Amino acid sequence: MGPRVRKKPRGRGVLPHRRGVAAPPAPHRPAPARGGTGRPHHAHEGRLMKIGIIGAGNIGGNLTRRLTALGHTVSVANSRGPETLTALAEETGATPVPVTEAARDAEVVVVTVPLKNVPDLPEKLFAGAAEGFAVLDTCNYYPRERDGRIAAIEDEGLTESRWTQNHLGHPVVKAFNGTYAQDILDRPRPAGDPERMAVPVAGDDGAAKNTVRALIDELGFDTVDAGGVDDSWRQQPGTPVYGLRAGADAVTEALAAASPERPAAFRG
Repeated sequence: MGPRVRKKPRGRGVLPHRRGVAAPPAPHRPAPARGGTGRPHHAHEGRLMKIGIIGAGNIGGNLTRRLTALGHTVSVANSRGPETLTALAEETGATPVPVTEAARDAEVVVVTVPLKNVPDLPEKLFAGAAEGFAVLDTCNYYPRERDGRIAAIEDEGLTESRWTQNHLGHPVVKAFNGTYAQDILDRPRPAGDPERMAVPVAGDDGAAKNTVRALIDELGFDTVDAGGVDDSWRQQPGTPVYGLRAGADAVTEALAAASPERPAAFRG
């Protein structure tokens, strides 16, 4: 859970400010998942995977709980070392590892750390990851309370995920940044349930995005394709979709209604 300016969902950040760059075209309506069900099909679907999680806070901890319960093999790391993750490991069966080992053999790597710590992650963070691995980015920017001012985001107009991707040196898929951490445990629903929530997912790598969407479907949520990494400002804090507990149609509408302007309360 990140710092707060106002009451807001756990594990989320701040809408990127597009000051200094041209406004984007008129808001588009991101395509709902194929068939309108919010359930993509992918080769990974229904197959157990090796997953690495970097960050064991609210989002990372609850993803560890759910993914291990589904039968996936999970390695989890944090900045304080594996010895501090004993309780989570005993609860879930996940393997606590150093950050440098979190991605080894992983088909999905979740990066869920304070944004200011992204540049401090090991240079060869993904060494030994499985071929074609996907990176799930849940990180967000809190300039006033935690991260300090990041000029590339506020002045150059980079989205938070573009900035993160540049530092990681690997394509990322943005998801779960606008989800209450507790909802990962409490609100999964089977496919077709009218109360099933949808999660916006943004990324440039189509295969990686499909992998992440299929995993989110397995976790019990529909997904909406929110476009590329440079469109990911539409799902950040301060936008209509942020904290929205709704299905795919409402999420699609909320993404289309987003404004590129960062709320004043969230500027560094």
